[in-house]
Amino acid sequence: MITNVVAIVYDGVSPFELGVVCESWGMDRSEMGLPTFDFAVCAPEPGTVRTSMGFDLQVHHGLDRAADADLVVIPAVPRAADVPPAVVEALREAHARGARVMSVCSGAFALGAAGLLDGRRCTAHWMHTDELAARFPKAHVVPEVLYVDDDRVLTSAGTAAGLDASLYLWREEFGAAAASLVARRMVVPPQREGGQAQFIANPVPECDSETLGPVLTWIVEHLDEELAVDDLAARFAMSPRTFARRFRAETGTTPHAWITTQRLHRAEQLLEGTDRSVDQIANDVGFMNAATLRHHLRRVRGLSPQQYRRRFRTAPREPVEVTA
Repeated sequence: MITNVVAIVYDGVSPFELGVVCESWGMDRSEMGLPTFDFAVCAPEPGTVRTSMGFDLQVHHGLDRAADADLVVIPAVPRAADVPPAVVEALREAHARGARVMSVCSGAFALGAAGLLDGRRCTAHWMHTDELAARFPKAHVVPEVLYVDDDRVLTSAGTAAGLDASLYLWREEFGAAAASLVARRMVVPPQREGGQAQFIANPVPECDSETLGPVLTWIVEHLDEELAVDDLAARFAMSPRTFARRFRAETGTTPHAWITTQRLHRAEQLLEGTDRSVDQIANDVGFMNAATLRHHLRRVRGLSPQQYRRRFRTAPREPVEVTA
C-alpha cells in the first residue's frame, strides 16, 4: 500500500510536470474520506534547484528522504543532461527494495539511466520515444500510449498522461471509487486507460461540427444495453464507418474498447459499494454474464471479482446508484 511518496528533482526539472506529481500525491483530501500521504520533494542536495522555466525551487530534503518511500516519482527532466549519480543510485535502490518508481514525460530517461527500463515495456512523450529507444536499446519502448506499468516501473507520456498514470495507481491501490473522487477533485476524466493513444486527430473540433460528448453520455447511461456500433451509428444518424472514425478521432480509441472500459469501471464501483452478486453486476453493466466480467477484470486488474471486492470493499451499506 502506498503511504509514503517522494518526487526527485534536479536542475532543469519541469515545474508543470512536478506540479502534476504534487497535485496527485501531495494534496490533503482527507475531508473527502481519502487517504493522505507522507509526501516530499527531494534533490541530490537540499537547497536551490533551477527549473526549466528559469526560476528556482527551494528543496528541503536530500535523497535520504527517498530511502523508505513506497513510490518514487521522476517528473520531466532534461533528456540531454547527465542524470546525477546519486539519483541513479536512489532509483535503483528504491526498485530493488520493492518500491514503485514512476516517470512523467522525459523522466523516463532518468529511469533508463538507472537501468530500470532494461527488458521492460515503457513509454514517454511521443516526440521522444524514438530517442528513448535509441538511447536504451534494451528497453521495449511502446510509442504513443498514455502509460505503461511493468514490474513496478510506471512510465507515462506528457503532462496529462502523468495524471492518468497517477489515477491508475490510485485505482490500483485504493479502488475505482477513490480514483473517481480524486479525478472529480482535479476536474479530469477518470477513465483513460494506459493503452489509449497519446493524442487524437482533432483535439479541437471545428466550429461547425458537434462533438461526441452527448453520445458518450448516452452510452454511459445505457451500459446495460447491447451497444453495437451499427446501432449506435444509426441512433446518432451516422454511417458505421463515420461513427467509428469520429469516435477514434475524439477519444483516441475504438467504440468497443471505450465501452468495455466504462463497463469495467462501473462494475468495479458496484463491487466496492454494493452487495449485489457478481452475476447481477455483470448484467447491470452489460457484460451479461459473470464469466465475461471475470475475464475483463482479471485481464486489467489481475483479480477475480471476489478478490477485487475483498481488497477494495468499502463499509457495508445499502445498495447505491452509481453514476458516471
